[in-house]
Amino acid sequence: MAKAASADGSPGRGGGASRGGPVLIGALVLDAVGNGLFLPLSLVYFLRLTDIPVGPLGMLISAANILTLPIPVWTGLLADRFGALPVVVASQVLHGLGYLAYGRADGPVSVFLAVTLVASGVRFFWSAVFTAIADYADGSRSALTKETWFGWATMARTAGFGAGGLLTGLVIADGRADAYRAVAYGAAGCFAVAALVIAVFVRAPRPRHRGRGDGGGEGGTGEAEVRAGGREDGTGAPRAGYRTMLRDGPFLALTGVNTIFAMTTMMLALALPTFVETGLRGPAGLTSAVLVGNTVLVALLAASVARRLAPYRRTRVLAAAAVLWAVWSFAYSGLVPDRPSWVFPLLAAATLLFTLAELMHAPISIGLATAVSPLAARGRYLAAYQYSFTFAGIIAPAFFTTLFELHRSLPWAALGAVNCLAAGAVLLLERHLPPHALRSRPPSDAREISREP
Repeated sequence: MAKAASADGSPGRGGGASRGGPVLIGALVLDAVGNGLFLPLSLVYFLRLTDIPVGPLGMLISAANILTLPIPVWTGLLADRFGALPVVVASQVLHGLGYLAYGRADGPVSVFLAVTLVASGVRFFWSAVFTAIADYADGSRSALTKETWFGWATMARTAGFGAGGLLTGLVIADGRADAYRAVAYGAAGCFAVAALVIAVFVRAPRPRHRGRGDGGGEGGTGEAEVRAGGREDGTGAPRAGYRTMLRDGPFLALTGVNTIFAMTTMMLALALPTFVETGLRGPAGLTSAVLVGNTVLVALLAASVARRLAPYRRTRVLAAAAVLWAVWSFAYSGLVPDRPSWVFPLLAAATLLFTLAELMHAPISIGLATAVSPLAARGRYLAAYQYSFTFAGIIAPAFFTTLFELHRSLPWAALGAVNCLAAGAVLLLERHLPPHALRSRPPSDAREISREP
């Protein structure tokens, strides 16, 4: 019988086992610190250091981000051809160059070039990093599931963002121009170090498909590729690409549903400050306390929650997360101003539901997308999956502001209703997904299944 996995449980690799997992997670922390340093300075930096008015500056930043929209398509092709890890390293180099350019930008052209470099780095990174982690997990001798690795990555990213934002607040407290530039150069240094240590110490050989007779272990070898309709090449490995993906209805539906989930994850940070200060007439400090609490819990618990969810169907976990988000949204919709004695405790308690749903969604959603992706085109599938977050980022601000202008409760009521629909959609989609993708199997299980008699 043909083996579905190599001796250490991966779906088949070329170039040896993965190594450097702790270094990879540490580098993701540095990467997130670099981004976190600039998270509070998106507009303020250039308003402080250049003479560009806020209106034209906003147009420049929007134009730079629009220019990078095709990048995930290229990223997927590069990840499938050369491996995702080199693309991650290249994205961090782009980030570093962009932040170095921030330090010297003084006019519209230089600002546009600097923002375009950073925005390109962001697109390349998010379109490749989950493929890189999945490749690492496939080649690792660890018993950790992909979801656990994704959970560790979420913890690293969240902790790094928080630390970077805190450092920025301390550095720019005096408001000097040199302090702003120091933040830019510090961010560039973070990305340079992250790129260097990943390039030198981390290996994540791209899994190699072993043929159509494979059993299709976790990660989509075999069954998912046949389901996706890829043609075979001369070696017996199915071909799969963007045309195959566009015919893959269940994957496209999963991406569409995740757009709702992604928009929901953005709503807390996006909408809470306005909701608390304008809708509830509460203190600004309440927003900070709620957001910090959310960040700390995600940074501490993401990997352990992912590990505990491993026995459950991924689709059921996502549906449960959607229900929790719906309850959170409906709770927010019932809050009224000038009742601090019960409104503020309820706000904090409801946010715990949001945080639990976020902890459930983050690793499981990308784990499911990875599992339904044909191994031969995993880079392209996961890069395309990131468009759900791109579209969510475009929709969320308009969704909140338009409904909030009508009534403070309306965006939350609408978001709750949309998440109820999303929960039902996931359950309906479950029957159209390959059975092997519904549950997470640790590599030890794959070894037992694929071992020759």
